[in-house]
Amino acid sequence: MATSTSTPPPSSAASSPSPSTTVDIDARLLHEWPLPEPDYESDQEERGTLLVVAGSDETPGAAALAATASLRAGAGRLIVATTAGAAPGFALAHPEARVIVLPDTEGGGIAPDGLARIEALLSRVDAILVGPGLMDAAATKAFTRRIVKRSTRPAVVLDAMAMELIIDLRRFERPVLLMPDAGEMAHLVGLSKAEVSADPERYARDYATRWNAVIALKGAATYIATPDGQCWRHASSHVGLATSGSGDALAGIIAGLAARGAPLAQAAAWGVALHSRAGRSLAERLGPIGYLARELAAELPRLMHSLAR
Repeated sequence: MATSTSTPPPSSAASSPSPSTTVDIDARLLHEWPLPEPDYESDQEERGTLLVVAGSDETPGAAALAATASLRAGAGRLIVATTAGAAPGFALAHPEARVIVLPDTEGGGIAPDGLARIEALLSRVDAILVGPGLMDAAATKAFTRRIVKRSTRPAVVLDAMAMELIIDLRRFERPVLLMPDAGEMAHLVGLSKAEVSADPERYARDYATRWNAVIALKGAATYIATPDGQCWRHASSHVGLATSGSGDALAGIIAGLAARGAPLAQAAAWGVALHSRAGRSLAERLGPIGYLARELAAELPRLMHSLAR
């Protein structure tokens, strides 16, 4: 289980905004809201274990991007559950991870009964990420429902197709983190992308309460809202981040921070900020567009150290 020597200061107005306030995520906020830090004598399990359910035969790279980013964000132990077609290549490219093969459907998704292969882990890991690269909407929804129902201990992060669970579920018994962009949010709530884009803070706040979820509504300005009405905003204009796989890397960063012990809202705030700063760092070195999502993760350790100081 993840342990730490540092936790968010509950008395800080920045890290605990009032329901009527939206707090900007900047360097000062992050410095005053430090991430959990492992003891120097911690082993990999004490640094936090993350289970990533991601990838498919057609999109194995999504699992790879999320997994790499989670380790660069500081997760101590990584377990990846993916399809038979994606598993061998992933395992060879990521020797740090334990890889579990899950049965797939004709549509390329993960079969719901595949939960039996990872169910014993749900009480032992510190965080779970479900979604990057998964296919077959119906199968993904059914599989995700089973994971959420049985995960009473770890922090749960849902991304991409896994978020569609909320369309049927309507409300989570225990808060999870959803990270839609405006188009995905529009699909989840039955509105147009233009409507959501016109007032993203409103929709993040409203549905965080309705769904009992932490919502990171991504965009040029990302809004992070909690069920109890807290809200943070991060503004970024790095066009280079609008590239294939960028969202998978962000999901991995957030899940890795959650595995370290960061509460979901803090993991989202730090994750969004680190993702943006990694893009800015690459833009300064390589140019504003043309850098790759796979290059973002390597920037994270230096950025975390710098922000902590």
